[in-house]
Amino acid sequence: MQIAHHQNEKDQVGQSDLLIGLRAYASEEAALDMEQSDDAVHFLYPERLIENATKFVSGFSGATLYAIKANPNPSLIQLLWKSGIRRFETASIREVEMLSALLPDADIYFMHPIKSRRAIRRAYELGVRNFAFDCAEELRKIEEETDHADDLRLFLRLHMEQTDALHPLNDKFGVPMQEAPLVLQRMQGFGHKLGVTFHVGSQCMDPAAYRNALANVKLVAEQAGVTLDAIDVGGGFPVYYPGMEPVALERYFEQIEAALEEFGFKDLDIMCEPGRALVGNAGAVAVRVEMRKSNRLYLNDGTYGALFDAGISNWPYPLQAISADGLELQGEGAKFKFYGPTCDSLDVMEGPYDLPDTIGEGDWILFQHLGAYGFAMQTKFNGFFSDTVVSVEAPQMR
Repeated sequence: MQIAHHQNEKDQVGQSDLLIGLRAYASEEAALDMEQSDDAVHFLYPERLIENATKFVSGFSGATLYAIKANPNPSLIQLLWKSGIRRFETASIREVEMLSALLPDADIYFMHPIKSRRAIRRAYELGVRNFAFDCAEELRKIEEETDHADDLRLFLRLHMEQTDALHPLNDKFGVPMQEAPLVLQRMQGFGHKLGVTFHVGSQCMDPAAYRNALANVKLVAEQAGVTLDAIDVGGGFPVYYPGMEPVALERYFEQIEAALEEFGFKDLDIMCEPGRALVGNAGAVAVRVEMRKSNRLYLNDGTYGALFDAGISNWPYPLQAISADGLELQGEGAKFKFYGPTCDSLDVMEGPYDLPDTIGEGDWILFQHLGAYGFAMQTKFNGFFSDTVVSVEAPQMR
């Protein structure tokens, strides 16, 4: 289907208003034609988002907190609310304030282990009662800035080994296991509701990692001689990318459920914090080729925009090439290196990326599975960024 055939936006719009406030189209090609954007175009697929949310709401034995850092788009957050997500994980006071204004009835968890005093105080004023920390000094800050409130539920962030994660996150936060019992005892001494939280690492490929982490939670609680009120098993649930073949999400739920039963945690308030697993395949980003020099493609987006993970982490994404006139590009495959639009030499994506050898100026490259950390990571460096976000009927999985 050629873009030139898209005569009327109304004819191409999928009449679903699932994503509030976003223009809706029947296809990416129709969107590119009607938007006529000089910047990258962000796509959201509401049907996939609902499907992902339903898997967690119905399949996970506890509550699901959406980690809004993955994609803070207000329309997306509202659709997750409509899909049954009632708890949200935040890391900054700006996220807390945005969520409080957008969804006044949302249950907000301020789970960054280190926060400014002003952020703690302001969050408490806005009704936040769930806070994470990973050291005694942060616990003291929370107590002081909430005026030693007696209605807090505090989550001690534990350090966990993350050998099964493709993107480990264990070097920055988390109290060492040998120190955790003393901190839990101090929490109990002040009458706080006791929770623990951990993270097994992004793109955790082995469901058994959650069981191992929960075994450590059991050990810490026994050593401290305390009774826990809540456990947050964090995020890390993987999604498909080329070269990454995770087992079914249900296997992760089963492992967690069995471990909760095994260690006597089944009656606690259990929660998880998916980000990528909820929104990764529910979005995509189209970027335009501005110049081709041999096997080097110069794009209108890059590592300072939606393609941060493609450049810095060399993260693989499913790609599709769409010609300037709306046709899927054909031709022999060739290997390409990408450059972003900014003046910085760090704005490069090594790849190599396999695309048709016919690709050139004006053509579009669709980065699928970029619903997570695409819209969220872009900056305004050099004036290159995109505010264009549209809803598209979900294509078949590529």
